[in-house]
Amino acid sequence: MAARVVDLRTDTITKPTDAMRAAMAVADVGDDVRDGDPTARRFEAEMAALMGKEAALFVPSGTMANLVSVLVHCDVRGSEVILGDDSHIHLYENGGIATIGGVHPRPVRSNPDGTMDIDRIVAAIRSPDGVIYYPTTRLICLENTHVNSGGRCLSVEYTDKVGEIAKSRGLKLHIDGARIFNASVALGVPVDRLVKAADSVSVCLSKGLGAPVGSVIVGSKAFIDKAKFLRKTLGGGMRQVGVLCAAAHVAVRDTVGKLADDHRRAKALAEGLNKIEQFTVDSASVETNMVFFDIVDSRISSYKLCQILEKRNVLANPRSLKSVRLVLHYHISDSDVQSALTCFEKAVEELLMGGTESEHLADGATKNSYGY
Repeated sequence: MAARVVDLRTDTITKPTDAMRAAMAVADVGDDVRDGDPTARRFEAEMAALMGKEAALFVPSGTMANLVSVLVHCDVRGSEVILGDDSHIHLYENGGIATIGGVHPRPVRSNPDGTMDIDRIVAAIRSPDGVIYYPTTRLICLENTHVNSGGRCLSVEYTDKVGEIAKSRGLKLHIDGARIFNASVALGVPVDRLVKAADSVSVCLSKGLGAPVGSVIVGSKAFIDKAKFLRKTLGGGMRQVGVLCAAAHVAVRDTVGKLADDHRRAKALAEGLNKIEQFTVDSASVETNMVFFDIVDSRISSYKLCQILEKRNVLANPRSLKSVRLVLHYHISDSDVQSALTCFEKAVEELLMGGTESEHLADGATKNSYGY
């Protein structure tokens, strides 16, 4: 029997549950581009209601969800979007808003908690007086949870404040809510309240929720009507998409209530890693399903560590030469956490004894792969 692999690289590697597969097998489907797919329509209506918005649209990926959202709001080339310099849209989506949409990013420094300072956001908004020289600010983007901050949550108070600024300046607010349900559970705030100030939200179904494919965009009916047109333009107009929406429906129904367990296990993992002399973890920053830890021993690199862990059936991604990102999901049990901690301890022992010289990871992972 093959040894169990504890995969902590990301929460996108989950396999669909039996319930998801069963729902896919019996889904009532149609041509979503021509006449509409009945299962997709029901799922989109459910997601819109859950998020407190008028309408929703299923798209193949989070990258497309964010790209479509930005392009709807910034429908004039030369528009500008204010976003965090450490945000997913800015770093990990191939620069699509600029290369495809002609939208200029205006990055503002991201804080360790995933926020941008309010005064910096205000300062980044272009004055109409300089319109002949500058792009026109049309949109502000937030990210909740914030991946490069270790899955930190943006509070409803902060989000409301940014929404007030956007509204007062005639701008729109988009939330990259790839893991918005993780934020909702961690903060104890209903998800519709958490995104009330937003004009649009993208929600990834294949990350924390564990669906096999897809994201949804939510917003006003007028916004979604435009988004549907852009989805087709970008190649995201699929046909019998109800097969995927059926699995996504089960993911939302069954997984949201289990996210607190992922968060609890992430805390346990962080506390266990902190007991290893060669590591340090800011336990207070572990709010959801991610753990970032630093290596404080000069003899150990993250690349060597991850290589030894892989030999012991624990998969992890380096974040930099001296840091590693771990992500919990519904495939990870309490016993997996304890098993992983034992493997970390043994890997450190092996490395301190000079057990490996290779800096190369077998799966070809690089320090940039943690952004997904």
